[in-house]
Amino acid sequence: METDLYHYEHDLWNQGIEYIGGVDEVGRGPLIGPVVTACVVLPHDFSLPGLTDSKKLSEKKREQFYDYIMEHAIAVEIGMDSPERIDEINIYQASKEAMIKAIRKVEKKIPLQYVLTDAMPMELDIPVLSIVKGDAKSITIAAASVIAKVTRDRMMVELDKKYPEYGFKSHKGYPTKKHLEAIKTYGLIDGYRKTYGPVKALLEEEKA
Repeated sequence: METDLYHYEHDLWNQGIEYIGGVDEVGRGPLIGPVVTACVVLPHDFSLPGLTDSKKLSEKKREQFYDYIMEHAIAVEIGMDSPERIDEINIYQASKEAMIKAIRKVEKKIPLQYVLTDAMPMELDIPVLSIVKGDAKSITIAAASVIAKVTRDRMMVELDKKYPEYGFKSHKGYPTKKHLEAIKTYGLIDGYRKTYGPVKALLEEEKA
């Protein structure tokens, strides 16, 4: 299984393309907080058995993998778009914009030559390959998915310390039953995405 994850990277490395950025996003579904993306560039000798799509890993495993990736990657950068920006241009466009931010940050450090994305076509001045379910097919995208997920989850844990009654530590901002009950009981705090259904409904109720 691990060898399969290197398929795209090995093809490109064999063509003499050294610096491949794997890009993924986390946080399309939550009602609150930014969409977070990561761009990761790995060395040829990188190996991390068990690495796959971050959603399939336990929280403990993701944290371990995060530390390992941060230590061994050639480059790791984060890009974000705020809840306000998501409301302004929609989550799909905001995810793409945040990915490009992460890519541009990497380009300031190394001469990025190629980008692999998880089902996100985009126009750049270097080649881009959009792979459906890329976080389970490419080691570089899988690494990016872990970095983005842990980064965003940690933000939710910090928010939980300020507003424990909302339960951000457990649901990470996704619209679970407990989360929906909490916003009905306690109202909305800063950072909610106003164009998202449950938030929009609550805002309309408050107006009525």
